[in-house]
Formats: sequence, structure tokens, C-alpha cells
Amino acid sequence: MNGNIRILLVDDHTLFRSGIKSLLERQPGMEVVDEACDGLEGIKRARILKPDVVLLDLHMTGLSGRDAVQLICEEVPETNVLMLTVSEDSEDLLATLRAGAIGYLLKNIEVDALVNAVRSAARGEAVVSPQMTAKLVAGVRSERKSEDIQAEKEKLSPREREILGFLARGESNKQIARNLNLAESTVKIHVQNILKKLNLTSRVQAAVYAVEQGLGKSEG
Repeated sequence: MNGNIRILLVDDHTLFRSGIKSLLERQPGMEVVDEACDGLEGIKRARILKPDVVLLDLHMTGLSGRDAVQLICEEVPETNVLMLTVSEDSEDLLATLRAGAIGYLLKNIEVDALVNAVRSAARGEAVVSPQMTAKLVAGVRSERKSEDIQAEKEKLSPREREILGFLARGESNKQIARNLNLAESTVKIHVQNILKKLNLTSRVQAAVYAVEQGLGKSEG
């Protein structure tokens, strides 16, 4: 990515926003371009500013993050939405990832982990707090029958299975394109086809699916 990572903060707690802003702006290559106190204002500012990353709280007065995430992802597709919340509820986790969020972080996250997560999100890489990973896997499994998974697997081309393996390792479209000597736009089309064929709605779900199928393991 060229230039600073441009970040929009959306949270209804002024002191929390202030602390996160101060923390992020001390990091090289990061810039907090604006703040919003509820989901509706967050959507408006995301439309105007088109930030690289939106850090979005879940439960807010007015329009909640759970309602806002889908609208931001639909209206500003170049922006990656990263949930930052106190909620450890698996339904909140799955709902926001289905709606298009690239990741889900808990507010008790360590500073270094938050900074790394924002950088990963800006590169288009999925990130989920370690405490929530097991709930994500359990939620995806509970929604999918094994016979359906087998039928879906057979729909994928060899190239799509190869790309799915890279998704399991958290690689961005740009990294996958470089590894396979493909155009980034071609990789994006493959990813869209994978999600459609597997009846998934996010890269995070695709990554979990791939891990369950034994794809994306490191060589050696």
C-alpha cells in the first residue's frame, strides 16, 4: 500500500475513541482521518472519505455497528471494516462477518496486536481475535452439513482450490497474484467465484472452511 493507512473510528465512547486515535497516530504510516459516534454518522463519513480501514464498534446508541457494517461494505467496497467490540457473542461475530467485515477484535486486545490487525486489514487480510476463533469455527460448522460441504468441494476448479489454500494462510489478493503469477483482478474474480460456489459471504469464512479441509498448511 502506498502512503498512510487512512482510518475512520466509529464508537460512541468519546474517551475510548480519543485513546485509540492517540495510539494509532503514534504508529508510523497510520492516519486517523475522522471519527463518528454512531453507525449512521460512520456510514456518511465512510462514503465521503473512503478510508482504508473502518474500526467499528458493535453496540452503539442510534444505528448499531451490526446494522452499519453491511451498508459500509456495500456502499464503500474499497474500505475494509474491522469490528472492535466487547461482545464475545458468537451470533454477533458471525453476523458481522457475513455482512462483510474483514475481522472481529475484542477491546481487551493488546496494543501491538491491534496495530498489526489494522495493518493486516488494510492489506485485505482477515483478522479475528484468538478468543473468538474457536467460536467462529464452531459457528461455521454448525451452519454447514458435511454432505453439503462435500458437494460444494466438487464444484471448485483446481485453481480455485489452490487459491482457497492461500486464503487459509491469510494472504491478500495481491500476495496470491504474485505467488501464482496472475493479475490481481483475476484473483479477485476467483475469490468471488469461490465464495459463491461454497455459499459463503466473506474471506474469513472461506479461510475457516479451507483450514477445516486441510488446505493452506505450510510446506515442510
